[in-house]
Amino acid sequence: MYKVDEIILYDTEGVCKISEITEKTFGGKKQKYYILSTVSKNSMTIYVPVDNEKQTSKMRKILSSDEIYKLIRNMPNEDLIWIENDGERKEKYKQIIQSGDRRGLIKIIRTLHFQKEQLTKQGKKLHMSDEQFMKSAQKILHEEFSHVLKIEPNQVIPFIVNELKIEHAN
Repeated sequence: MYKVDEIILYDTEGVCKISEITEKTFGGKKQKYYILSTVSKNSMTIYVPVDNEKQTSKMRKILSSDEIYKLIRNMPNEDLIWIENDGERKEKYKQIIQSGDRRGLIKIIRTLHFQKEQLTKQGKKLHMSDEQFMKSAQKILHEEFSHVLKIEPNQVIPFIVNELKIEHAN
């Protein structure tokens, strides 16, 4: 069970703070809820029923700074996961984003960034759905990394690039 004031990731909404755990009545049904507040500038309140496993499974512990540094160091070694079939690719990427698997999110970003570069050379563009998947994956990681590392979201990419340069130099 999570605690009040705990910082978590919730689904694709990103970093949230558990502001309270309380009973609420919705639709005539009284239930205990986690009340989540997003920590991003676009503040939002999310009600998650404590006893709803499908909803609570979308709540994940936030990474530690050590775990983030390890993820960053391993980024160059992550495989690309391009799937030619649009439908299969959409399904795979959707599963990864919903699972919150950070390594998977990095793979999506790396794959789609590489694919975008290849298509740009041919005068083509990435499919709109692929752009959306890349933006979703980036939003989740950037929010978490910026919160844990105490940097602005727009500083996440420069931070990662710098860390990879330092790692490569060693």
